[in-house]
Amino acid sequence: MSTPPRTDHEIETLLSTPTAGVIAAVQRLPGDFAVLGVGGKMGTTTAVMLRRALDEAGRSDAVVTGVSRFSRPEAQRELESFGVRTLSCDLAEPSQIAALPTTANVLFLAGQKFGTDSAPELTWIQNTVVPALVAQHYRHSRIVAFSTGCVYPFAAVNGPGSRESEPVAFLGEYASSCVGRERVFTHCSKLHGTPTLIYRLNYAVELRYGVLVDIATKVSRGEPIDLSTGWLNCIWQGDACARAIECLEHTASPPRFLNVTGTEKICVRELAESFGRRLGRQAVFTGNEAASAWLADASESVRLFGPPTVSLAQMIDWVIEHVEAGGRLLGKPTHFETRSGKF
Repeated sequence: MSTPPRTDHEIETLLSTPTAGVIAAVQRLPGDFAVLGVGGKMGTTTAVMLRRALDEAGRSDAVVTGVSRFSRPEAQRELESFGVRTLSCDLAEPSQIAALPTTANVLFLAGQKFGTDSAPELTWIQNTVVPALVAQHYRHSRIVAFSTGCVYPFAAVNGPGSRESEPVAFLGEYASSCVGRERVFTHCSKLHGTPTLIYRLNYAVELRYGVLVDIATKVSRGEPIDLSTGWLNCIWQGDACARAIECLEHTASPPRFLNVTGTEKICVRELAESFGRRLGRQAVFTGNEAASAWLADASESVRLFGPPTVSLAQMIDWVIEHVEAGGRLLGKPTHFETRSGKF
């Protein structure tokens, strides 16, 4: 594709294009699918990709159910237009979870990050109590539970990044609650024998949101870029969702843990300067690069699924063209530069 899509529907169609690996996986995975937290940034892409992959695999009879509170009704309409069944549910309410149909395959994307500093108690409810209710209700399913690379301590920028065997850390309420989520799913997996995979993701990006959009828009507006976190990983959101679906075939009890991100360690300063050259603007910086950052070693996921299908160069091209064209942005900064653990 020489130019990026423009409308939200076109962007979602691009993001949700199923890979060959996803199509093959859903051919082998029996039963229906549920995406919990489908109203979030990645939930829609995951559910629509599932629906498209099942159709291409000749499994149009399999049901994909997207579950969310649907605070944005347009999200529900969009999902339905792609053929995803939707159910409105507050996952923090036990009676509402109890009414959900059980499915063989569950992707859990619900959770809270931003706003944690101002309402930590709500974050703990969403990131630990909800997983306990979900894990109990879907104890006979396969579960891929989304987590984050923020559970690791900072890794040296001159190393490979944190591996799955790295002991977790507790930097701030958000990371602590995410470790709590992992512990809950681990406990329930061991208790019920539920095949589970804990999916530790670092920075999924698309045209309207993500670390590349954050940096490109700052350069475009002449705003300073904080170099405190001088290195990062990222992965195209479509590839991240594809890997999540394929992970349903790699669940285990006790759970398996898997890092998912791109294969490249990206220098923020060099990335901003490259955006500046393309946008005809001078990148402005503040602060100095620390010797550590949240970096993950995703070599195991690459061994399982191969390298991402969308390269960093392609992502940069699409983001630049989208920003230059005045394309719609979600207006939700990632705060990737934050080192305090407060979000």
